[in-house]
Amino acid sequence: MSELRDAAMSAKAWPFEEARRLLKRYEKAPPEKGYVLFETGYGPSGLPHIGTFGEVLRTTMIRHAFQQISDIPTRLFCFSDDLDGMRKVPGNVPNQEMLKEHLQKPLTSVPDPFGEFESFGHHNNAMLRRFLDTFGFEYEFYSATDFYKSGQFDATLLRAAERYDDIMKVMLKSLREERQQTYSIFLPLHPETGRVLYVPMKNVDAAKGEITFDDEDGREWTLPVTGGNVKLQWKPDFGARWAALGVDFEMYGKDHSTNTPIYDRICEILGTPAPEHFTYELFLDDKGQKISKSSGNGISIDEWLTYASSESLSYFMYQKPKTAKRLFFDVIPRAVDEYHQQLRAYPGQDAAAKLNNPVHHIHNGDVPESRMVVSFAMLLNLASVASAQDKETLWGFINRYAPDASPETHPDLDAAAGFAVKYYEDFVAPTKTYRAPTELEREALTDLRDQLAAYDGPVEDEALQSIVYAVGRDRFDPLRDWFKALYETLLGASQGPRFGGFIALYGVDETVALIDRALAGELA
Repeated sequence: MSELRDAAMSAKAWPFEEARRLLKRYEKAPPEKGYVLFETGYGPSGLPHIGTFGEVLRTTMIRHAFQQISDIPTRLFCFSDDLDGMRKVPGNVPNQEMLKEHLQKPLTSVPDPFGEFESFGHHNNAMLRRFLDTFGFEYEFYSATDFYKSGQFDATLLRAAERYDDIMKVMLKSLREERQQTYSIFLPLHPETGRVLYVPMKNVDAAKGEITFDDEDGREWTLPVTGGNVKLQWKPDFGARWAALGVDFEMYGKDHSTNTPIYDRICEILGTPAPEHFTYELFLDDKGQKISKSSGNGISIDEWLTYASSESLSYFMYQKPKTAKRLFFDVIPRAVDEYHQQLRAYPGQDAAAKLNNPVHHIHNGDVPESRMVVSFAMLLNLASVASAQDKETLWGFINRYAPDASPETHPDLDAAAGFAVKYYEDFVAPTKTYRAPTELEREALTDLRDQLAAYDGPVEDEALQSIVYAVGRDRFDPLRDWFKALYETLLGASQGPRFGGFIALYGVDETVALIDRALAGELA
């Protein structure tokens, strides 16, 4: 074993913990199918949202970790449940009235409200794949419609008919008495209307592989369970899909966790060991509600990428997957800066520390260098005081602070400058409020202004921070009240950057002029 593999076998990072747990599955013998199968599922009832991205990203991180500790080949299937009936019309798509006419039809039989694809399911699948391809994921796409209709699922469906009573026993225990009366694991697709029917079975003929039922109008039908004539209810479908494909690992949100014993047992009844699981906590919007692809709350992937890099999003997704996290626009600046802090730390770390660093998992061990000589938070404050409308304005200050930096040599900084201007315009400017200084703050600001005006030392963060610190130390207890005053009177915000660094970037003379404006009442 290499030094890296040795370190990986004891690394505390959660992708390695999950990978080691999965490896134990094949301690005695490798998988008969020749590879370890990771799966991630997607319900295409609405446009893909950021939680879907997080699920694929985290699964990919575990897959990469597994590849570092094992030589068993791996595959990742991204499975779309696009044969599901459309139970309600998503609120964030056009042509709502048209869609209402197709309720309960499989998503791949519902016309595309955008008029671009063969169906609504195909549209949402294309959006999912575009998102995943944007981030360079290695995956194989599976459509439930194709899976059922191609015959690939037939053997498992016939086995489900044979073991119908055993599977029904598992399901009925989980249902209310009223639901038990009409429940069946099989959902027929009506031969005439194409709608997915939720009707009880009159007969399940295992020998023939057929079901008999009455439709909503009382007409009796007999259909084969194979060939896409029937689909499974979503809970049995989970376990049956695991059995059919031989899935070894799947993660899903906490809202699925109570169903895990059901999924597992159905998979086992159908003759296959249940996979390993990882349950992650849900993402919440700004109001603390679960984000939903049908309601479109929270942040979309495209929205995040309007204000920050894809790597910062990956960093956010890596952090504490078993903790519920608020996912709204205000988390972006911190994610950007923490990501670059970890990039800067990585080269100097030993093998164990590198494997526990989030950027190792974000970049699959091929970690780039950070060229962010100015933090994103600082760029935001610079955009604010300079009223910047483009990144070129920010580069005027950056070049004076870091003469060797340029958009060509520091592309990540150049991109961040553009993101900072956009973020400032959309989120900071509308909420920026200045206040007038108190008498004590006015005295301190005047002292700071005079010391800066007389300063002829090096324009460096630490030297300027010492001046700011000394001015506040004798006047404010706790000292954070001084820094809060600086932010609120000079920057129009309740928090801000290390102020010495801000002065070095913005300029000593410019900061003197800014303080003069605050003292003259021109900001508040």
